[in-house]
Amino acid sequence: MSINRKSIRKRIHKRVRRKISGTSQRPRLAVHYSNQHIYAQIIDDEAGATLCSASTLNKEVTTKASNEAAATQVGELIAKKAKDSKIDTLVFDRGGHSYHGKVKALAEAVREGGIKF
Repeated sequence: MSINRKSIRKRIHKRVRRKISGTSQRPRLAVHYSNQHIYAQIIDDEAGATLCSASTLNKEVTTKASNEAAATQVGELIAKKAKDSKIDTLVFDRGGHSYHGKVKALAEAVREGGIKF
């Protein structure tokens, strides 16, 4: 029997999302990555709206890959956009991925940008 990693990650993400929800005072920072890009969104779940987003597709990000260096740049960019939107505290949603590598690099870059979670 083969292991379907995608379904396992989705199950873990569903379990995490039962506990984590973003509000207008403390929105959710959702992280997703593929083999080519890294994406981060700040979401207000009560209003059902994305407040700001950043990814390796943005022109401000120079590293066009899906690695820790790109994750650090995306984290710095999303922290800057959050500060511009007057957001200082977040709830971190790792998207079912383990807190390691790219996800950890992005989270630490956001924290260094002055955002608390």
